[in-house]
Amino acid sequence: MASHTEHTEHTEHDAFHPDLPDHDHDHDENHGTAENGLPLRARLHHIRADALDGDTAQTGGMRRFAAISGSTVGSERIWMGQTHVAPDTASSNHHHGASETAIHVVKGHPEFVFLDDSSGTPEEIRIRTSPGDYIFVPPYVPHREENPSPDDEAVVVIARSTQEAIVVNLPELYVLGREPDAN
Repeated sequence: MASHTEHTEHTEHDAFHPDLPDHDHDHDENHGTAENGLPLRARLHHIRADALDGDTAQTGGMRRFAAISGSTVGSERIWMGQTHVAPDTASSNHHHGASETAIHVVKGHPEFVFLDDSSGTPEEIRIRTSPGDYIFVPPYVPHREENPSPDDEAVVVIARSTQEAIVVNLPELYVLGREPDAN
């Protein structure tokens, strides 16, 4: 067994784990294996904030950035990233297919809008949020995000139960189960 004094030299060291190398540089562009030879699904992945992927499904009025996805880290059952909504902007109406979506508000006071007909008449419901709040969007529920602030961008972190970002843009909101064609 090697002692701590007999470790290989590394260019950078972690203060808590000085014997371990810095693996932040080992991301393989082909997403098959890392430079260290481990398969993608046999190791942890570090996605830096400045390395998010903007090549994702988009909705007007907002910008999505993938961090965790099948194409970035080989995930099979989860997608995670950020959404940015510019000041004084509303996204287009949309839903996320069969995907469950969890949202964590990081910055700003975004509002989430959907239709509810529990009273017998469809009514627009607006959920106003603050940093630290969470929102859950069930599969197929039409909604939109709005940022009423005239000055500040709203930023949320999103996690979905599907590998990739599913976005179905819609011309209007409707109550789930009462799609416009079903009226």
